[in-house]
Amino acid sequence: MTVFVFAVAALAVLLLLALVHRWLWVRLVRDTTRPGGPARRAGTVLAFALPVLAVAALVAGHAGAPFWLQRAVAWPGFMWPAVLLYLTLAMLVAEPVRRLWLRGSAARRPDPAPVATPVRAAAPPAPEPPEPAPAAAPAPEPAPADLTRRRFVSRTVGGAAAAAALGTVGVGTYGVLRGPRVKRVRVPLAKLPRAAQGFRIAVVSDIHLGPILGRAHTTRIVETVNRTQPDLIAIVGDLVDGSVHDLGPAAEPLRGLRARHGSFFVTGNHEYFSGAQQWVDHVRELGIEPLENARRALPYFDLAGVNDIQGQSEGHGPDFEKALGDRDRGRTAVLLAHQPIVIHDAVRHGVDLQLSGHTHGGQLWPGNYIAELANPTVAGLERYGDTQLYVSRGAGAWGPPVRVGAPSDITVVELASYQA
Repeated sequence: MTVFVFAVAALAVLLLLALVHRWLWVRLVRDTTRPGGPARRAGTVLAFALPVLAVAALVAGHAGAPFWLQRAVAWPGFMWPAVLLYLTLAMLVAEPVRRLWLRGSAARRPDPAPVATPVRAAAPPAPEPPEPAPAAAPAPEPAPADLTRRRFVSRTVGGAAAAAALGTVGVGTYGVLRGPRVKRVRVPLAKLPRAAQGFRIAVVSDIHLGPILGRAHTTRIVETVNRTQPDLIAIVGDLVDGSVHDLGPAAEPLRGLRARHGSFFVTGNHEYFSGAQQWVDHVRELGIEPLENARRALPYFDLAGVNDIQGQSEGHGPDFEKALGDRDRGRTAVLLAHQPIVIHDAVRHGVDLQLSGHTHGGQLWPGNYIAELANPTVAGLERYGDTQLYVSRGAGAWGPPVRVGAPSDITVVELASYQA
């Protein structure tokens, strides 16, 4: 039954996408170009090629394609869904404008003046020919002036919508490639000792190294983190989208992370799409300690980490009892968990602060509204009982390297003691 529902939903989504592509082709290609011209041919080819490239970019890594091929299809393939989203939104806004403009132009067009005919002398009537058999009247063709006006309106409105969409995507891409900004959040904890006042945890999530975001992206993140001079670094999942073989060089700059109490890592759902165990072993080689349902006693609090819930498919899901069950509840507990949805398990186990990522803050507006349906908190700090949850928007991007309305960040969480 579940498979049937999924298949029906997938078919409905594919049908909707096909209809959207058809509508955009009509408005942006057919209505703006001359039949048979090179512009129409090019637009039609793109209307078919871009969705195919998007599918290829999505499945290339899972299908084991060579990394050079993944990189070749990644840019056009992953960028198209972002352009498609904002182009569709822009055209939905532009469509009423287009209709009103065409209607107003037709209303202002003067009726053609009657043509005077010269008066001739009457001639004797000729015998009437036999009437031909009635035939269907051909459909009236639009006058050349009508076609020119419609094409001008379509080009103007479509061009404005395309410019708005491409500008939005361009700004969003620059924000990702520029690298994440530092965000600072102060979190008071009731059981934290006075000596831990001001303890700084650099929270890094959702780096998403892959065919687009590579070594330069990692270097920017490491430099940004180190400039904050944190006491501890927490990488809370979705480090990669690919294998160690392909992305090991891109992850190498992580070896340069510096913090007084070390760097720690927990898996995200994308690690399990990429071979989680190979990445757990590799980050350990880079000097980062994985917390696989484990806990470390630090001088001022307990730091615990649980595997991502995607690991349940491999028998390596989160185990809160193993990570937190036998601890001293008189000490502060900080939990690293990729997905915010496990907050209720954290509350039951007496966690004081959970640090998560996963949501990207929605990444592409209005995606934040969809993310709210699946996550208790999409971004920022919220309280659940005696437990506080902080969700980072992440330092990278999945799929399109674009963020709109959800800028990437590295968050420095500063712990505060009630006793200070």
